Amino acid sequence: MYERSRAREARGDQGRERPLTVHHLNQLLLVCSVVLLVAVAAVRISSRSGLPSLLVYLGIGVLMGQDGIGDIHFDNAELTQVIGYAALVVILAEGGLGTKWKEIRPALPAASALALVGVAVSVGVTATAAHHLIGLEWRQALIIGAVVSSTDAAAVFSVLRKIPLPARVTGTLEAESGFNDAPVVILVVAFSTAGPIEHWYVLVGKIALELAIGAAVGLAVGWLGSWGLRHVALPASGLYPIAVMAIAVAAYAAGALAHGSGFLAVYLAAMVMGNARLPHWPATRGFADGLGWLAQIGMFVLLGLLVTPSELGDDVVPALLIGLVLTMVARPLSVVACLTPFRVPWQEQSLMSWAGLRGAVPIILATIPMVNGVEGSRRIFNIVFILVVVYTLVQGPTLPWLARKLHLGDRSEAADLGIESAPLERLRGHLLSVAIPEGSRMHGVEVHELRLPAGSAVTLVVREGKSFVPLPSTVLRRGDELLVVATDPVRDAAERRLRAVGRGGKLAGWLGTSGDES
Repeated sequence: MYERSRAREARGDQGRERPLTVHHLNQLLLVCSVVLLVAVAAVRISSRSGLPSLLVYLGIGVLMGQDGIGDIHFDNAELTQVIGYAALVVILAEGGLGTKWKEIRPALPAASALALVGVAVSVGVTATAAHHLIGLEWRQALIIGAVVSSTDAAAVFSVLRKIPLPARVTGTLEAESGFNDAPVVILVVAFSTAGPIEHWYVLVGKIALELAIGAAVGLAVGWLGSWGLRHVALPASGLYPIAVMAIAVAAYAAGALAHGSGFLAVYLAAMVMGNARLPHWPATRGFADGLGWLAQIGMFVLLGLLVTPSELGDDVVPALLIGLVLTMVARPLSVVACLTPFRVPWQEQSLMSWAGLRGAVPIILATIPMVNGVEGSRRIFNIVFILVVVYTLVQGPTLPWLARKLHLGDRSEAADLGIESAPLERLRGHLLSVAIPEGSRMHGVEVHELRLPAGSAVTLVVREGKSFVPLPSTVLRRGDELLVVATDPVRDAAERRLRAVGRGGKLAGWLGTSGDES
């Protein structure tokens, strides 16, 4: 925490707390604003350099710390863990809201295998290397093996966001990163608890039970929340994003209180809502994305404050050795063992082996043994911190290059429509706002060729800043925005038809192109 004792002694008021004044609040707001502005600017730097932004945020925290120019002394691992958990809930919620069911559904078996069997393989190989190569005790080795076995979706997709990958690769990586946090947290807590480590079959049973409870709670809360938001018109559009995030956080709390995996619950609840075509969806998605960035910035800066760079020197070589085994042996073995039965091509396996980036989650989990007072926990934290920074620095910039070398770019899919829905409760209908993006096959289609279901119609077209009522023969163009009115019974059918035409053109349906994302 902040060191104020010397200043108090100089003023002769040691032992007496000064009241918080408006001036202090203004100073705090100024510092926070500057940090956020620097962090936002860092996003631009990271996007140009290809580096995950987490490294920049960690660097800001280190510079503000006791060995940096800020000289802020902070060593509260328990507070860091609590804030880290809260930030992780927001990040998982944002990730779930952005997960497309049509992409993740075919990848669910492979992703589940990676999140369970793959984690077990990674923990075993990494812990064995840490014990025999570094000389750590088995408990410490198992903790490190479990901590670094969780991949980070934010780190992976901040690098690959400009590379159009096949849906199976994207879905597998995204689902794995959303699923594997839950079993890893259970393992780290079990290994960090005082007393003998439980037998493996007890741990497996506990993991299975907690995952089952978390999945059930998350799916139930997500379905109930999406049903409520679709059938109850809130008085202001700005309340929808808040309601969605509140429901996602409630799923985490309900799952944890039910002795299940709250992390899996929040991810699944957010994924259900993200695929439910909720009202004012683009605004909700933007709000969640902003909260996700804010959570990442705050979490990484705090983790940077917690680390003491002057203590890292002795742990550099152990961290590099463990990271080398994890990257070159444990991760590829887990990928091969889990994906070969699903006949995944070797090119995709190679990319997914290299794409096992570690980000916020391992560093947060490394605070658990510190809070529980495990012997050598500070060294575990230092090793994990170095490993995450160094191997993210190595893997991050090379992922797009590897994807191109493996010929995994997929630019064949047409761009999907941006559709925002607003309920018209008293009129028993919905107003759909449709944006036609570049690459959409709706370009060149006449309005009557949309073949919308009876009870829906295109009522307005906005083109180059001017609006007009279209005729049946009006030709739609990329960049147009459409207003479509649909009655309640045909609202979903109208949206499915619009998406189908956006992907397959005016012959969609006859040629088998569907707009159904389920």
